[in-house]
Amino acid sequence: MDLFSFLHEQGIAYQRCDHPPVFTCGEANELVPPLPGAKTKNLFLRDGKGRRHFLVSLGQEKTVDLKGLASVLGLSKLGFASAGRLERYLGLTPGAVSILGVINDSDHQVELIVDETLWQAEAFQCHPLVNTSTLVIERTDMERFLDLTGHLPKLYDIPSRHSGGS
Repeated sequence: MDLFSFLHEQGIAYQRCDHPPVFTCGEANELVPPLPGAKTKNLFLRDGKGRRHFLVSLGQEKTVDLKGLASVLGLSKLGFASAGRLERYLGLTPGAVSILGVINDSDHQVELIVDETLWQAEAFQCHPLVNTSTLVIERTDMERFLDLTGHLPKLYDIPSRHSGGS
Protein backbone atom coordinates (compact mmCIF):
# COMPACT_ATOMS: atom_id res chain seq x y z
CA MET A 1 0.00 0.00 0.00
CA ASP A 2 1.27 3.47 -0.83
CA LEU A 3 1.79 5.39 2.40
CA PHE A 4 1.17 8.87 1.01
CA SER A 5 -2.02 7.79 -0.77
CA PHE A 6 -3.23 6.25 2.48
CA LEU A 7 -2.44 9.39 4.48
CA HIS A 8 -4.24 11.58 1.93
CA GLU A 9 -7.27 9.28 1.68
CA GLN A 10 -7.62 9.21 5.47
CA GLY A 11 -7.10 12.96 5.90
CA ILE A 12 -4.01 12.45 8.05
CA ALA A 13 -2.01 15.68 7.99
CA TYR A 14 1.78 15.80 7.98
CA GLN A 15 4.68 18.13 7.39
CA ARG A 16 7.32 16.69 5.02
CA CYS A 17 11.01 17.48 4.86
CA ASP A 18 13.20 15.80 2.23
CA HIS A 19 16.90 15.40 3.01
CA PRO A 20 19.98 13.28 2.18
CA PRO A 21 19.79 9.62 3.31
CA VAL A 22 20.28 9.15 7.06
CA PHE A 23 21.10 5.81 8.68
CA THR A 24 21.69 6.83 12.29
CA CYS A 25 20.27 9.32 14.78
CA GLY A 26 23.59 11.18 14.61
CA GLU A 27 23.28 11.60 10.84
CA ALA A 28 19.67 12.71 11.25
CA ASN A 29 20.77 15.37 13.73
CA GLU A 30 23.33 16.65 11.20
CA LEU A 31 21.31 16.41 7.97
CA VAL A 32 17.68 17.01 8.92
CA PRO A 33 16.80 20.64 9.57
CA PRO A 34 15.09 21.53 12.85
CA LEU A 35 11.49 20.30 12.84
CA PRO A 36 8.72 20.30 15.44
CA GLY A 37 7.83 17.12 17.28
CA ALA A 38 9.74 14.43 19.12
CA LYS A 39 12.69 12.84 17.34
CA THR A 40 12.14 9.10 17.28
CA LYS A 41 14.32 6.01 17.19
CA ASN A 42 12.77 2.77 15.95
CA LEU A 43 14.07 -0.77 16.42
CA PHE A 44 12.84 -3.98 14.84
CA LEU A 45 13.35 -6.79 17.32
CA ARG A 46 12.49 -10.47 17.69
CA ASP A 47 12.25 -12.88 20.58
CA GLY A 48 14.89 -15.57 21.13
CA LYS A 49 13.08 -18.15 18.99
CA GLY A 50 12.14 -15.72 16.21
CA ARG A 51 8.41 -16.33 16.70
CA ARG A 52 7.43 -12.86 17.90
CA HIS A 53 8.44 -9.59 16.29
CA PHE A 54 8.38 -6.12 17.80
CA LEU A 55 8.59 -2.63 16.39
CA VAL A 56 9.87 -0.49 19.26
CA SER A 57 9.53 3.28 19.03
CA LEU A 58 11.16 5.58 21.56
CA GLY A 59 12.72 9.00 21.90
CA GLN A 60 16.01 9.44 20.10
CA GLU A 61 17.81 10.23 23.37
CA LYS A 62 17.21 6.76 24.86
CA THR A 63 19.45 3.72 24.45
CA VAL A 64 17.41 0.56 24.93
CA ASP A 65 18.45 -2.03 27.50
CA LEU A 66 17.45 -5.15 25.56
CA LYS A 67 17.66 -7.45 28.59
CA GLY A 68 15.50 -5.06 30.59
CA LEU A 69 12.96 -4.74 27.77
CA ALA A 70 12.84 -8.53 27.35
CA SER A 71 12.04 -8.80 31.06
CA VAL A 72 9.30 -6.14 30.81
CA LEU A 73 7.75 -8.07 27.88
CA GLY A 74 8.00 -11.38 29.75
CA LEU A 75 10.59 -12.84 27.36
CA SER A 76 13.81 -14.67 28.10
CA LYS A 77 15.67 -13.08 25.18
CA LEU A 78 15.25 -10.20 22.76
CA GLY A 79 17.50 -9.30 19.85
CA PHE A 80 17.65 -7.38 16.62
CA ALA A 81 15.81 -8.97 13.71
CA SER A 82 17.64 -9.49 10.43
CA ALA A 83 17.29 -7.27 7.37
CA GLY A 84 15.43 -10.17 5.74
CA ARG A 85 12.85 -10.26 8.53
CA LEU A 86 12.54 -6.46 8.39
CA GLU A 87 11.76 -6.69 4.67
CA ARG A 88 9.37 -9.65 5.09
CA TYR A 89 7.32 -8.26 7.98
CA LEU A 90 7.41 -4.49 7.42
CA GLY A 91 8.61 -4.06 3.83
CA LEU A 92 11.46 -1.85 5.05
CA THR A 93 15.22 -1.68 4.69
CA PRO A 94 17.72 -0.89 7.48
CA GLY A 95 17.90 2.85 8.06
CA ALA A 96 14.24 3.35 7.13
CA VAL A 97 12.64 1.65 10.16
CA SER A 98 9.63 3.72 11.19
CA ILE A 99 6.46 3.45 13.21
CA LEU A 100 4.70 4.05 9.87
CA GLY A 101 6.03 0.67 8.71
CA VAL A 102 3.06 -1.04 10.36
CA ILE A 103 1.07 -0.07 7.26
CA ASN A 104 2.81 -3.01 5.55
CA ASP A 105 1.94 -5.47 8.35
CA SER A 106 -1.54 -6.36 7.15
CA ASP A 107 -1.32 -9.78 8.84
CA HIS A 108 -0.64 -8.12 12.24
CA GLN A 109 2.44 -10.21 12.96
CA VAL A 110 4.38 -7.31 14.49
CA GLU A 111 3.68 -5.98 17.99
CA LEU A 112 4.05 -2.23 18.36
CA ILE A 113 5.80 -1.11 21.55
CA VAL A 114 6.00 2.63 22.25
CA ASP A 115 7.82 4.33 25.09
CA GLU A 116 5.39 6.08 27.46
CA THR A 117 7.47 9.25 27.51
CA LEU A 118 7.56 9.47 23.71
CA TRP A 119 3.79 8.92 23.48
CA GLN A 120 3.24 12.09 25.53
CA ALA A 121 4.70 14.24 22.73
CA GLU A 122 2.34 16.46 20.75
CA ALA A 123 3.89 15.35 17.44
CA PHE A 124 6.41 12.82 16.14
CA GLN A 125 9.16 12.89 13.54
CA CYS A 126 9.28 9.69 11.51
CA HIS A 127 10.50 8.35 8.19
CA PRO A 128 7.85 7.70 5.53
CA LEU A 129 9.29 4.19 4.86
CA VAL A 130 12.45 5.70 3.31
CA ASN A 131 15.38 7.42 5.00
CA THR A 132 15.48 10.40 2.59
CA SER A 133 12.50 12.15 4.13
CA THR A 134 11.07 12.94 7.54
CA LEU A 135 7.42 13.54 8.34
CA VAL A 136 6.02 15.36 11.34
CA ILE A 137 2.67 13.92 12.40
CA GLU A 138 0.62 15.14 15.35
CA ARG A 139 -0.21 12.55 18.00
CA THR A 140 -3.96 12.63 17.29
CA ASP A 141 -3.27 11.85 13.63
CA MET A 142 -0.74 9.16 14.61
CA GLU A 143 -3.36 7.58 16.87
CA ARG A 144 -5.80 7.53 13.93
CA PHE A 145 -3.16 6.06 11.62
CA LEU A 146 -2.39 3.26 14.07
CA ASP A 147 -6.08 2.59 14.70
CA LEU A 148 -6.77 2.39 10.96
CA THR A 149 -3.90 -0.09 10.46
CA GLY A 150 -5.01 -2.15 13.48
CA HIS A 151 -1.79 -1.56 15.41
CA LEU A 152 -2.65 -0.15 18.79
CA PRO A 153 0.56 0.67 20.62
CA LYS A 154 1.48 -1.08 23.85
CA LEU A 155 2.90 1.63 26.07
CA TYR A 156 5.81 0.82 28.38
CA ASP A 157 8.49 2.68 30.27
CA ILE A 158 11.20 1.19 28.06
CA PRO A 159 14.33 0.41 30.11
CA SER A 160 17.39 2.28 28.93
CA ARG A 161 21.12 1.90 29.35
CA HIS A 162 22.98 4.99 30.42
CA SER A 163 25.98 5.78 28.30
CA GLY A 164 28.74 7.93 29.67
CA GLY A 165 28.93 11.59 28.75
CA SER A 166 25.39 12.43 27.71
